[in-house]
Amino acid sequence: MRADFAAAYGREPDGVWHAPGRVNLIGEHTDYNDGLVLPFALPFGVSVAAARRDDGVIEVRSHQARGAVTAPVDGGPVVSEGRPPDEAWAAYPVGVARVLREHGAGGASLLIDSDLPQGAGLSSSAALECATALALCDLHGVEIDRPDLARLARRAENEHVGVPCGPMDQSASLLCTAGHALMLDCRSGLSAQVPFDPAASGLALLVVDTRAAHALTGGEYGRRHAECEEAAALLGVDALRDVKDLAGALRTLRDPLLRRRVQHVVTENHRVEATVGLLRAGAVAELGAMLNASHLSLRDQFEVSWPEADAAVDAAVRAGARGGRMVGGGFGGSVIVLAPAGRADRIRDAIAAAYAKRGWTAPDFLDAVPSGGAARVTAP
Repeated sequence: MRADFAAAYGREPDGVWHAPGRVNLIGEHTDYNDGLVLPFALPFGVSVAAARRDDGVIEVRSHQARGAVTAPVDGGPVVSEGRPPDEAWAAYPVGVARVLREHGAGGASLLIDSDLPQGAGLSSSAALECATALALCDLHGVEIDRPDLARLARRAENEHVGVPCGPMDQSASLLCTAGHALMLDCRSGLSAQVPFDPAASGLALLVVDTRAAHALTGGEYGRRHAECEEAAALLGVDALRDVKDLAGALRTLRDPLLRRRVQHVVTENHRVEATVGLLRAGAVAELGAMLNASHLSLRDQFEVSWPEADAAVDAAVRAGARGGRMVGGGFGGSVIVLAPAGRADRIRDAIAAAYAKRGWTAPDFLDAVPSGGAARVTAP
């Protein structure tokens, strides 16, 4: 990264920062409903080599794209060299720079690289935001604690990219620790580290990139968010997290679509609490039932799954997995599978065979090892 930065900018970077992607073990579409989530960080993510600039400009280059993007930190047009002017990915680091300007950060030259699959539902966008945020704070001597920095990175995505995401992805990237999942209350911002080591229980947690790319800037994700807000308003609560009497809420709502949305969010919050209890009890193998229930709810009640995800979960369970579910916002992306370590290869083969039978592009597989959060990876 240092050598590539010097080749691109004609000077050495001031440092290199890295932020991981995440897998949400359970708690999907609960974050923007003020609910509970349980993500963990992956050993893959986004790296940013950066050097301070004092001209109020942020310039961004990436190994995954051609050309450069420059923009004034205080707002104004984005200038794109060698790429379409509306290239969406650059809005993430530019948005972070513009939000952090309010806290004393300024311009920078950035070079970005990633070993995280894009469009796989593993939060490459939040990893980019968090690596950029850490770099800008260090370069300009801005001190912001990690929970607050996660909130600012989320705000950048909400305001400058247009994705109405909750706080989970940024919090996971900044707060997770190795060998743990992060129990996060998305209303209060309070979090706790929950021990999570599948290998110690003779298990493997597989990430299956279904190769069906997703984009949360599309209309369906925002529509689900709006449906949840509508249901909460009809039920007279601030957010669906506040629904205590599910049966009564379902009787109150006349729209069957809204009933399905509420049923998913309320039961998914309970599944997060149950999963934390299982982890604290050391009953990792029992998580399979929670994963399966979450997937069925996301498929049938929240209606955000997709054919490749359903086929992967079905093939994995038939081949001996303890359970599995889609992860991320939905409409494409990845699946996680909890498997006995001795059956992992067999389960991979079964999923690949199910895809080949349908004529789909072969899936990719990653080993999901709970890892540490974002950090500077070079000395100051």
